[in-house]
Amino acid sequence: PGFKSSTLPLLFPVSRGVAAMERGLEALFAAADVAIDAGSNILILSDRGVDRDHAAFPALLAVSGLHHHLVSSGTRTKVSLILESGEPREVHHFAVLLGYGVTAINPYLAFESLDDMILQGMLPGLDHKKAVKNFIKASIKGVVKTMAKMGISTVHSYRGAQIFEAVGLHESVIDRYFTWTPSRIGGTDIDGIARELMERHARAYPARVAPEATLAAGGVYQWRKDGEEHQYNPLTITSLQKATRTGDYSEFKTFSALIDDQSERHYTLRGMLKFKDNMPSVPLDEVEPVESLMKRFKTGAMSYGSISQEAHEALAIAMNRIGGRSNTGEGGEDPERFTWTNEQGDSKNSNIKQVASGRFGVTSDYLTNAGELQIKLAQGAKPGEGGELPGHKVYPWIAKTRHTTPGVGLVSPPPHHDIYSIEDLAELIHDLKNANRRARVSVKLVSEVGVGTIAAGVAKAHADVVLISGYDGGTGASPISSIKHAGLPWELGLAETHQTLLLNNLRSRIIIEADGQLKTGRDVAIAALLGAEEFGFATAPLVTLGCVMMRVCQSNTCPTGVATQDPQLRKNFSGKPEYVVNFMRFVAEELREIMAQLGFRTLNEMVGRCDVLEANKAIEHWKTQGLDFTNILHQPKVGL
Repeated sequence: PGFKSSTLPLLFPVSRGVAAMERGLEALFAAADVAIDAGSNILILSDRGVDRDHAAFPALLAVSGLHHHLVSSGTRTKVSLILESGEPREVHHFAVLLGYGVTAINPYLAFESLDDMILQGMLPGLDHKKAVKNFIKASIKGVVKTMAKMGISTVHSYRGAQIFEAVGLHESVIDRYFTWTPSRIGGTDIDGIARELMERHARAYPARVAPEATLAAGGVYQWRKDGEEHQYNPLTITSLQKATRTGDYSEFKTFSALIDDQSERHYTLRGMLKFKDNMPSVPLDEVEPVESLMKRFKTGAMSYGSISQEAHEALAIAMNRIGGRSNTGEGGEDPERFTWTNEQGDSKNSNIKQVASGRFGVTSDYLTNAGELQIKLAQGAKPGEGGELPGHKVYPWIAKTRHTTPGVGLVSPPPHHDIYSIEDLAELIHDLKNANRRARVSVKLVSEVGVGTIAAGVAKAHADVVLISGYDGGTGASPISSIKHAGLPWELGLAETHQTLLLNNLRSRIIIEADGQLKTGRDVAIAALLGAEEFGFATAPLVTLGCVMMRVCQSNTCPTGVATQDPQLRKNFSGKPEYVVNFMRFVAEELREIMAQLGFRTLNEMVGRCDVLEANKAIEHWKTQGLDFTNILHQPKVGL
């Protein structure tokens, strides 16, 4: 009693072309208005009935568009939106649908797929009821985790909150269907979305049916031969390891060409930028030397515990040799490493000591043996989540270093429980500077919309360095939903931070560092031109030490001994500090060549010179046509 539902189909005729989708969405909104006027208070949006002649609207596009249409009409509070769709199947799908206004979701195709898997014997010991229950339970846990990242405790508060930023959507799509969602670089329009949808529909209903229709390999989360492109693939990993192990710079140039050439395969925003051609060059021998450039290089915060002792110490030795800085991560450090040396004068002491929310391994001895103390407010690969070390990786020697109990999993809280404002952060910075007056204090932030404002607060709190961390680093042990759907490219956050600090006359007070899948001299050059003065590398040094991107870092089964504590697997570790040194030297040498080409004699001259960059017009992929890099390449007018 009191409930009346109407079912609205999410289908449109394929035969009427790309424009039919936009017309179909408008018809859907009009049908919703009619249903509400007729007294319906539950609208069921269903894409059942897809066939050769009818395709389904993208579920999120339809839901969000209808949600905003009803908001603007003043009728949103009169109805609940129920989605019945075969499209949602992952945590992020559910999270984003709820975030754009859905009340409930029936992912019927996921349930039917579970039935099919049971029939094929792929889920032994499970019946339909139990399988569906497990799927729903896992999905709910994932959505709750997503809400927790944002500090939201109830679905009522989360629904329609739109805590997302779009990357690659044109403002015309944003204004009509995702109103008020940030989208800073433009991108594909509604016709482009329709084109991709219809191409996918054509593959599902080909004119000539193959003898045995099989789904594509996918490869979104792990490299597959015929799947999604990954920058780290067997070819690039082999090339990088060969270059660094043989000291062959020409082989490294082969590797960097594979990474940097994105004319046909598109991976990154920086891959769609190019250096201007009309820059006056300078002789290479007049450019800042390799040794000076390498002092700006750092390794990423990878904790002792997440990676093996051998890998952690190799990174520290290598960076100390070149005058760079290695980072302990949040797992502490064995005090014996602070004073260890050998006949070559090497040191295992990590110059950067991290202070994270869990405070694992943080002692007065730890703090006083640092050259830089880093406050980790967030991680690029999983903003809003604390670090996690599963119990099976907490061996006795790891527990001793972290001052915890062996075998007990360690989870850092997402926030620092003593930092709830910039004033609180300033207090911790003050405390750390008094704990070690020789050390710089840095603050690690994540590339997100609004990070410039936070960075301004960090500068006013008297930090020495602010790190802007990109989303695509640290992917080994991050949760799957975070790997692909949390954080943003460092290009966006770095440009915003540099510009905001300039506009507030704070840029001279702080050093900006960037990290997140930096691999080549070109990556470093673009980071410098967008405003960075120091540069962090994490995955690439691990690859030089033997990592082959198995993506089992959390399971303690790393076959190369890099990300495991298992004594037997650690025997497989084949890395040497020399390999990391070679990598850093090669990156610096390639950076020098680019500096000479662009006419810069020192790196300081490059910082913030984004006028040297422009969009690469030669890239002709139809999805890139609407991209607009004006916001990234903007130079604020200061000092006037």
